[in-house]
Amino acid sequence: MTIRYVTIKKFEELTGYTTKAVQSKMARGDWLLDREYLKAPDGRILMDLQGFERWVESSALMLADRVTFGRPRRDR
Repeated sequence: MTIRYVTIKKFEELTGYTTKAVQSKMARGDWLLDREYLKAPDGRILMDLQGFERWVESSALMLADRVTFGRPRRDR
């Protein structure tokens, strides 16, 4: 059985993102409700590990596009 949803504390252990970093990403809208996290019926916030993986992969794709299509700035 694969676990999909974990508490913020467990998420911190698994990923290295601190609780404060997680809360900041939620507050800024980097991570969205029902996409990277959700509220359980008891009101607890649970991180969606699949949503987190999609976020990581999409960030990697955006960076790859920048490297491929953009030129790095060279200061002279």
